[in-house]
Amino acid sequence: MATTPDRIPAEGGTALIDKPNASMVALSFVDNAGITRVKAVPGQRLEHASRYGVGVSPCFETFAFDDLMAVGRYLGGPDGDLRLIPDLTRMTGLACQPGWAWAPADKYTQDGARFAACQRHFAARQAEAARAAGLRLSMAFETEWSVGRADDTDGFTPAIHGPAYGMVRLGQVADYAADLVAVLDRQGITVDQFHPEYAPGQLELSIEPSEPVAAADDAVLVRHTIRQVSVQHGWRALLAPCIEPGGTGSGAHLHLSVHDDRGPLFARGEGPHGMRPTGEAFLAGILRELPALVAVGAGNPASFLRLEPSRWAGVWQCWGRETREAALRFVTGVRGTEDWAANAEIKCFDATGNPYLIVGSVIAAGLAGVAEQLRLPPEITGDPVTFDTEALMMSDVRRLPTTPTEAADQLAASRPLAGAMGAELHDALLTVRRAEAERYAEASAEELVALTRWRF
Repeated sequence: MATTPDRIPAEGGTALIDKPNASMVALSFVDNAGITRVKAVPGQRLEHASRYGVGVSPCFETFAFDDLMAVGRYLGGPDGDLRLIPDLTRMTGLACQPGWAWAPADKYTQDGARFAACQRHFAARQAEAARAAGLRLSMAFETEWSVGRADDTDGFTPAIHGPAYGMVRLGQVADYAADLVAVLDRQGITVDQFHPEYAPGQLELSIEPSEPVAAADDAVLVRHTIRQVSVQHGWRALLAPCIEPGGTGSGAHLHLSVHDDRGPLFARGEGPHGMRPTGEAFLAGILRELPALVAVGAGNPASFLRLEPSRWAGVWQCWGRETREAALRFVTGVRGTEDWAANAEIKCFDATGNPYLIVGSVIAAGLAGVAEQLRLPPEITGDPVTFDTEALMMSDVRRLPTTPTEAADQLAASRPLAGAMGAELHDALLTVRRAEAERYAEASAEELVALTRWRF
């Protein structure tokens, strides 16, 4: 749970925690283009930073992934300043970067109030709204990435080869995988699973779920650790959504479960596959908002090179049990066990999405579904691309947006997401997504891959 103060200056500072065993502390925030930005302070200055903050320009709210700035209705331009306040309860010594610690930061105005467009606080607000409704969420991001040779400075040459999911690949990354899992463990991240994936040089790991803000924090820390450990092994980590035009890309799927005081909402009920009514309504709200959620979690122009049918990327607005072509996959696990608690996976997201915006927006969509007592439509099986026209129409299955402009338009029209974000954050995100869409409307697939290859 995020624990930064309601106002600054914050009393207490590092007097309430152990001093960092680090000479430098990185304070991170993620902008609306999905780029993790950072300011750093010496360890002995952390107490001051935790009370008064570190200055950062609000211009980053409208930076695109290419570091070019747009100007929105409320934010953008050279004026003003914000203060970054680290969440000291989440401060972590970086085993992947000796001598350093890391803490995620929230944004405040110079007047001491929380900044209205702070992405991390948006996630915290939505988690609190869920708690106020009697709901508790657990979330975790899967991370997919490819490892490439560091000596290829112009393109991407896979560092490992062999069949997808194959033992051949695993043998080539055995030491790397063991080091990565051990480093993550020393940083407080428990890895549930690691395996070679489908695309060239591609790997995947899953981690233990947490409450929503912590899950987004975990995503930031996991990605940084992957990048650092890859460098230490003489490789480079590629987390961008498209590895090669026309091929399978890398996603950042979000898993979630919801509980109330009676237990899990996705199990032991009378609804589809054991869902309880509130759990079904929560998923129905997410399903309804999926076209807008694409702009939040996969709105970069390169994201749409990955979002193609028959690649398990989740490009269809539908749901199904263990249906990997559906954007919303219901995962029942081993049913009938004492601790049975199903979860849901949203498959259309990738690493170009700000994880705090993703978790906050998913919660907002789910809560809207609960408030309206929505119900899920019939589930699908199989690959919708194989459905004939009549079957597709009868199933009410639609493609999710196929361009960044279409996705941004869906976000602009989403009342639940606009209301939850507030005018400043909603407009800033739209400003970024539309600027990226316009700037690269004529770019080729090869150009988009090259532009985004090492940005995330």
